[in-house]
This record gives sequence, structure tokens and C-alpha cells, in this order.
Amino acid sequence: MAKPNPTDLKYTKEHEWAKDNGDGTVTMGITDHAQELLTDIVFVELPAVGKQVEQGKQLAVVESVKSVSDVYASVSGEVIEVNTDLENQPELINADAFTGGWICKIKMTNPADLNALMDAAAYDALIKE
Repeated sequence: MAKPNPTDLKYTKEHEWAKDNGDGTVTMGITDHAQELLTDIVFVELPAVGKQVEQGKQLAVVESVKSVSDVYASVSGEVIEVNTDLENQPELINADAFTGGWICKIKMTNPADLNALMDAAAYDALIKE
């Protein structure tokens, strides 16, 4: 059973989450719902630090025992940090998608990108469909 979606995060239709860090950066990853659908995650291809990313475009790849899935950037900007723990422990996403399993931090080029994302209630409605 997926954990409740934190209300302080924003969500995409592709099942990514974004946390506004309040300093022009966001921390992002995939949702608990997404990791549950993927099952056991065995590999994460992280983006390179310094990579310019565009909202809605491919950012990373998550591989599970049953599929390979693209992870899309929740906002546009520059990757400023990646969660290197995932290189040796990709299962952190399964264990705790919203904290220990974060994928990267992005310095936003357009903070209004966050306005295009869903709040927890809208995301909950989406995944119940």
C-alpha cells in the first residue's frame, strides 16, 4: 500500500515529485506510487551534475526487476546535486521514495514551473482513476 503523498510537495502526471527548497532549487524524485508500480528497483541512471534539463523531458532512468522507466524533470534548470547513495543502493527509492530516495536537486531557471505541477490532492485524485 502506497504511503500518503506529502502535502508540502508538488507532483507531475508522470509520477515525479518536487520539493521547493525555498532558495530557487527543488529536490525531486519519483513518487511512492511509482516505485510501487515498478516493484524492486535495481539500478538508477542519475543525471550529470551541471546538466541543463527541461521540464517534462527525460532526466534519469530507473530500472526495476520488471521494467525500465524514464524519469522526467519536474522543472527546468541545472542539475546541481545528485543522490549518489542510489548508485550502490537503488532500493532506497523503494524504501523511502520521498526522503532517502530523492534523485537530484535542480536550480530552477523559471520558478513558475512549480505552478504547472499538481498539489497532493490533485495527484491523489489522478492515481485513484
